[in-house]
Amino acid sequence: MTASYVVTGAAQGVGRAVAERLAEDGPVIVLDVAGRLDWKHDRVTLVSGDAADPGTARRAAELAESAGPLAGWVNNAAIFRDAGLAGSPAAEILELITANLAMAVTGCHTAVNHFLAHRRPGAIVNVSSHQAQRPVRGALPYATAKAAIEGLTRAVAVDHGPDGIRVNAVALGSIVTGRYDEYRAAHPGADADMAALHPLGRPGTAREVADAVAFLLAPGFVSGAIIPVDGGRSVNGPDPEARP
Repeated sequence: MTASYVVTGAAQGVGRAVAERLAEDGPVIVLDVAGRLDWKHDRVTLVSGDAADPGTARRAAELAESAGPLAGWVNNAAIFRDAGLAGSPAAEILELITANLAMAVTGCHTAVNHFLAHRRPGAIVNVSSHQAQRPVRGALPYATAKAAIEGLTRAVAVDHGPDGIRVNAVALGSIVTGRYDEYRAAHPGADADMAALHPLGRPGTAREVADAVAFLLAPGFVSGAIIPVDGGRSVNGPDPEARP
């Protein structure tokens, strides 16, 4: 029987590309809030709700299982809102960190226990960011949450490797999505800036991310890895003495 997948936060952007790519291999359940999924695919079904809610996550897993054995879970859902120590209450910062981390923890918890209950191996991919290692000024809650998600990735891989469960993360550089296009519209020099940040000379495409996720979900020997999908951004060291 064809395997199934769950992708959180897949109504648009990178998540949509991941869902569409995985739909080439089997049925996909998209877990996202109501009203955001404005596209259709014969093999994609929406479960509306909060990715951090255990009941909603279990419902997504059960629906996926009804379409085919659940083989892969992708924790892509995220909240992009900046806050800083000097200008925001500590409670607000903690709330933002927790909101992002909770969705990944709930997804991992749901997927692991589903795989265990069905006595089968499985794979989880968490979507991280270059900011987990090299934060952008002003994005403290997001960078902190992504660093925690990378730690979660390693810990789950160690705890549940003996169960045949592989867990990896993709750490993204700048990716062309609707959100990125809005940034470009507001910053006329964005293309040149992004070309300089990424040694490949451009931001990535959502399909390039989706292909990396599909690779990590396919059977293999990679687990506990944080894979940069960033065009070299995380290893680039801009320096005024650098020669062209």
